[in-house]
Amino acid sequence: MRLKPGVSAGLFCLLKLNIKIIALKIIHSVHPEDFKTYDTQKIRSRFLIDELVQPNTINCTYTHYDRMIVGVANPTDKTLELENYANLRADYFLERREMGIINVSGDGLITVDGKSFQLKKLDCLYIGKGARSVKFSSINASDPAVFYLLSTPAHTGYPVVLMTNSEAAKVKAGTTSASNVRVINKYIHAEGIQSCQLVMGLTTLQNGSVWNTMPAHTHDRRMEVYFYFDVPEGQRVFHYMGEGQETRHILMNNYDAVVSPPWSIHAGSGTSSYNFVWGMAGENLDYTDMDVLSITDIR
Repeated sequence: MRLKPGVSAGLFCLLKLNIKIIALKIIHSVHPEDFKTYDTQKIRSRFLIDELVQPNTINCTYTHYDRMIVGVANPTDKTLELENYANLRADYFLERREMGIINVSGDGLITVDGKSFQLKKLDCLYIGKGARSVKFSSINASDPAVFYLLSTPAHTGYPVVLMTNSEAAKVKAGTTSASNVRVINKYIHAEGIQSCQLVMGLTTLQNGSVWNTMPAHTHDRRMEVYFYFDVPEGQRVFHYMGEGQETRHILMNNYDAVVSPPWSIHAGSGTSSYNFVWGMAGENLDYTDMDVLSITDIR
């Protein structure tokens, strides 16, 4: 077949495969020695994923950290369908991928291959490899859902599973004196929803507590992404990263996500209480596989 003028062979192949021509934003991997030379703006450009929530849009970023995709679907007055992207070189988004989704705002619906699941705030849906059609909608356009999603490569298919927040495994942690009273809610993990490599959950902080994940830790076998939400207007979260003996920080707004490489600590303190979703990908599903740093050893 002759190509139309201006249409490259590569682009023609994408059109023939019905692949969305819009490419995802890409975040590349960073070496820890290079990271030490970064100024504030470069840290933000290499690790921060901001402006994720866009009305009536599915907004995704592709990272080279275990090939994780980070995104948000924010349907208001119409249904959004998960589309394919040029980066994936696949026939459909979840052809070789799995996905975890947590709703962090108003009630919504997710329809997977014709079957609908209602998610209230803090509910989680897992979608296994091979699902072809994924659609997002809100119950009430004046209080729309904000679906936070993580997607990783998958070697096999697992069933679609809805887990409400009340069904999540809960671990209470922290003390009032340390300003870190919180509840860890585990959804996708070795003893919870089964997956290939995705581990996902969220942490809610008690009012008046501001510290999360302290003492800080690293896990050399996995990367992690934090997504901050319920950050009040005018407040911020200081997200700490870098190697334990040479740390940096990055300021986070509500609905911002940040990538933490395996060599980096990840912890945060807010100017008010807040909540955050954590998600990991890599070599195992063991939530406790981490190397803790003593607070007095952090520099």
